[in-house]
Amino acid sequence: MFTPHSHDAADSVDSELEASADGIRAVKISLVALGVTAVVQAVVVVLTGSVALLADTIHNFSDALTAVPLWIAFVLGRRAASRRYTYGYGRAEDLAGVFIVGMIALSSVVAGYESIRRLISPQPIGHIGVLLAAGLIGFAGNELVAVYRIRVGRRIGSAALVADGLHARTDGFTSLAVVAGALGVWAGIPLADPIVGLLITVAILFVLRGAATDIYRRLMDAVDPGLVDIAEASLRAVPGVVEVEELRLRWIGHRVRAETGIVVDPNLGIVAAHDIATAAKHNLLHAVPKLVAATVHVSPSDADGHNHHAAIAHHPSALESGAISR
Repeated sequence: MFTPHSHDAADSVDSELEASADGIRAVKISLVALGVTAVVQAVVVVLTGSVALLADTIHNFSDALTAVPLWIAFVLGRRAASRRYTYGYGRAEDLAGVFIVGMIALSSVVAGYESIRRLISPQPIGHIGVLLAAGLIGFAGNELVAVYRIRVGRRIGSAALVADGLHARTDGFTSLAVVAGALGVWAGIPLADPIVGLLITVAILFVLRGAATDIYRRLMDAVDPGLVDIAEASLRAVPGVVEVEELRLRWIGHRVRAETGIVVDPNLGIVAAHDIATAAKHNLLHAVPKLVAATVHVSPSDADGHNHHAAIAHHPSALESGAISR
């Protein structure tokens, strides 16, 4: 209410840098949390000699390190666009997401393999109470990290960070398998450990499907159709817009960019058309979450209701400085 807002390109850059900083902070905190969890479990492994917990501990150590490529991606995403990478380096997040999906897939393979191996060759488990505590610590640490990563990832629009949160959740499931197996052994069911492990493997596969779908859609420039509806409605609400002839939205990292074409009255002067393009961009930036840039092409309609494709390009660095192209 008291601070005027603007849509200057510099403001968009500041917002994007702030989101990247939030992502880096989330990666750092979760890396430390998972590291501490794995260290505590390692101490219990030394005390109990549990092979199952040893596998879970090694798994947690390796998965904590998956935060490193995501950290690198957020740092790269803050670099300015170049003549080769004209859209910047935001796609590095999607590449990190592909790596994370691969690690989730590897987790399911390892969990399934270990479960089948223990089913064929059961192994005795000692110090059940301590083992239960270590498994619960592993689950709690991973779930806290998962909730934090997913929340921050959704807030800043990072599919890769959300996928990494889902990855931490799969690790929590693996720790629960240790707990459930230990309880089964305690109850006199030696095969409880591998059977629960197989069930956890199935749960990880469901998580894998969701994460892989999200990353695939990002790589294919898919957006929520509801977001397109919001953008179209905001354009049609601009006085002077006769029709919206095209609209494209795409995610680059954790930010959205838009390209649209609008049709206006052919009797308008170039200054009036420029003002409509400015209003259209303003409405888009207000209505579409995470949108940082929009290019608006203005075409005059003819007497038959068709429109010429001569355009006024509205780019945050071009049109606002008065540069107009036909």
